Amino acid sequence: MILSDILEPSAVTAALKVQNKKQLLQDLAHGLAEQTAVDSRIVFETLLQREKLGSTGLGQGIAIPHGRLPSITRVYGYFARLSGPVAFESVDGEPVDLVFALVSPNHAGADHLTALARISRVLRDGAMLAKLRGASGADSLYALLTEHGIASASAA
Repeated sequence: MILSDILEPSAVTAALKVQNKKQLLQDLAHGLAEQTAVDSRIVFETLLQREKLGSTGLGQGIAIPHGRLPSITRVYGYFARLSGPVAFESVDGEPVDLVFALVSPNHAGADHLTALARISRVLRDGAMLAKLRGASGADSLYALLTEHGIASASAA
């Protein structure tokens, strides 16, 4: 799986302005709702329920909120670079500024885990993080995310 399989250019935001984790999850849910045609409240509740199990903040300013939606047929992603970091209860206690949200169908166990692993691999690359934080806009972010996925697909 490569990131362009789950991430559309319209699902990338370069300067999302939010005040807190709840607002961030609501905005991500709205973006995912546009991609999936699922009501944003349902997407929000799905992401929120997963966060209640434990924060998806991985450290280094990265979070990968995710969940499963029974009414979709494939994996969808939404990437946001925040205009300013927000507290996210990350494992390292640091605020988050790069977020890749993911929703998958209930039956997509392997695809869900593969997508999470791919996203995690891309976002744990220090050079990639610097490029994502320095990119000029959504188009540049999308290109970085999907080109990196294509280049590393053969290594997976």
